[in-house]
Amino acid sequence: MIDYLTYYYSVDKEPFQSLSELSDEEAIRIMENLADDTHYGERFKNPAQYLKNRRETEGWVRMEFIEKGGRPKDDFPISMVLGSSKWLVNATPDKQKHGEIRIPLSLFSEYDISFTYPDSMISRWLGLEKPVEYYQAGLNGKVFTLSEIQAIIEKKGMPEEDWGQKLPESFAPYIEAQVWNRELLYDFWRLSDTR
Repeated sequence: MIDYLTYYYSVDKEPFQSLSELSDEEAIRIMENLADDTHYGERFKNPAQYLKNRRETEGWVRMEFIEKGGRPKDDFPISMVLGSSKWLVNATPDKQKHGEIRIPLSLFSEYDISFTYPDSMISRWLGLEKPVEYYQAGLNGKVFTLSEIQAIIEKKGMPEEDWGQKLPESFAPYIEAQVWNRELLYDFWRLSDTR
């Protein structure tokens, strides 16, 4: 069973930051600098629309999580990956600045963390649009608790290895974790040797 999360970030930046917390102007300025033709940067080509969709998606995840008993302490989550993702490593735009922080799942309770498959924005879109070639009713457009996602993995394995779903190349095929208690992340980071 996978027992860790991975946070991918640029090592020249402070980890555990969220675009959603910034003013529109500041977030858009950052995204304009990140926009390019890679799988990573493509999403930032229309930064205002991306920010709107992102905040709506995070609001949806938060409400769904609360309905399942979650107790988010933060307004916006820190998005991570359950286990690790070859897709994200390959998609990183600057390999020299690529950083990873692994955090044990044991740090979190059911109340602190939610999950989607795949990435929350894509999952929500798949759940709303239900495109025949990609949509999976039991997985897309849903928010999972820690115990729910562990039960799925126990049955199916990890998505980048065993699920055989044919997503478009630009859709990241990992399980996204949304951490709703950032202080746990900072405490772990301060005390660990990953700094």
